[in-house]
Amino acid sequence: MIIDYNTLAETSKVFIYPSNRKFYKDEFPVFNKKIKNFLDNFERVDSFFEIKYQRFIIVVISEETPLSIDQNDKLVGFIISLEDEFEITLLDKVNVCFKQGEYVQLKEITAFKKLIKNKGVSKKTIVFDNLISIKEEYDNYWEMPAEFSWVSHLF
Repeated sequence: MIIDYNTLAETSKVFIYPSNRKFYKDEFPVFNKKIKNFLDNFERVDSFFEIKYQRFIIVVISEETPLSIDQNDKLVGFIISLEDEFEITLLDKVNVCFKQGEYVQLKEITAFKKLIKNKGVSKKTIVFDNLISIKEEYDNYWEMPAEFSWVSHLF
């Protein structure tokens, strides 16, 4: 069942799926419907989802109704089905996602290093940490200046 985000405990499990491209406007209703239908079919699991910056699918699972191993496998299978249907990559979390103005970019680490060298990004550039795992981290540490993020060692 999909529930209100504010009712989820700070230790609820967060899954972040960054897309290798921006979602097209006509894809939003389809994504929303598919994700909602998928999460509504999880028995005895309270969840929340949102699509952020036309680039990320965020799924939060209540700590009170955690996913079983089988349900976790089904979630990964569902994400793979979205990848196939929309010809996108959602499971590659090693790339660097960052804001450039109002846009979110995704670069391989080597390309991000070149941007640093060429001063295309700075320590103040907002970077996303897609490896966070709980709601409290999502609320407070998902978006942060590069100098305080997981890429700080590259500067």
